[in-house]
Amino acid sequence: MRTNLLKLFVFFFIFLVSLQGIFALNDKPRDRFVVVLDAGHGGKDPGNMGNGFKEKEIALSIILKIGEALEKKGGIEVIYTRDSDVFIPLDKRAQIANEANADLFVSVHCNSHNSQAYGTETFVLGLHKTEENFEVAKKENSVIFLEEDYEVTYGGFNPNSPESYIGMALMQEEYLNQSILLADFVQKNFTNELKRKNRGVKQAGFLVLKNAVMPSVLIETGFLTNNHEGPYLNSTGGQNKMAAAIVEAIGKYANTINLSNLESIETTSSSNNNVNQSEIYEGITFKIQLAAGSKRLETKAYNFKGLEDVERAREDELYKYYYGATSDYIKINKLHNKAKQNGYPSSYIVAFKDGSKITVNDALKSKVN
Repeated sequence: MRTNLLKLFVFFFIFLVSLQGIFALNDKPRDRFVVVLDAGHGGKDPGNMGNGFKEKEIALSIILKIGEALEKKGGIEVIYTRDSDVFIPLDKRAQIANEANADLFVSVHCNSHNSQAYGTETFVLGLHKTEENFEVAKKENSVIFLEEDYEVTYGGFNPNSPESYIGMALMQEEYLNQSILLADFVQKNFTNELKRKNRGVKQAGFLVLKNAVMPSVLIETGFLTNNHEGPYLNSTGGQNKMAAAIVEAIGKYANTINLSNLESIETTSSSNNNVNQSEIYEGITFKIQLAAGSKRLETKAYNFKGLEDVERAREDELYKYYYGATSDYIKINKLHNKAKQNGYPSSYIVAFKDGSKITVNDALKSKVN
């Protein structure tokens, strides 16, 4: 009996050690930032054919240029959902990103319209607030009709039915603020550096974003149907410029969220050097909540581990202590890092509008059309 108990104990001990090893392996710090790049359409799905151009070819060319530039920076692992002219189902694209445990999912497309509409727009997952956004989502989602058993794969989803999109808005709520941040960087680069018309950051129900469990954006680089924009996007020069703007946006995004493994990443313009970056949200004030309690403390640096300019506010039965006050989202992230380094690892960012507290997600959504 004692022998059996001893064997059982040894087996249990080995199991615990093995389990600990598994957890240690899973908790191993990542030394690379994984970006999944998705070229829209491909193979039997040409995408839109505005002015005789092929969306699938232009999207792939831009994506390959983005990937090449990111890989040169070091510290980044680039994964393509496709790197040639092949057809990849929408659900498979998200699956590739999820299996890679990616930090970012970027899907590139070209737009079309029955007019001379032009300009760039970047989408995050959500309910489309306008009929125009719905039409864009319908066009991009209609590719599922080329897939076998799409009714089963997508649970009866019908791209042409508004009812099918209900419930999508919550699918990526956890990553929405990061997605909006990246989308805003992309749009700013297109507008300020390339002088493209800014159609804004928008929400719509794109299937390719729906199941990606990470910050994700879908970029419409312009309208192939426009007589000026179509040739620009079909040109090597235009594609190079669009790719460079997206690469720079990814670099800004990575620096903003302070990933330690990306400390070496610079933006494509070395003269910029990230010194004067800002991301202003008009009418919003971001702060760092350091602590809350029933005790009324003097807001002196010695009470807050050396942090200065701390303010106190009475909310319900508690005193809350805030550090930093700015409408600049990049600056508040830097201040948050400082607060954590000074001994406030549980501190977090809060947002106010017109003196009332709102969620950070709602603050960041204020830029979404």
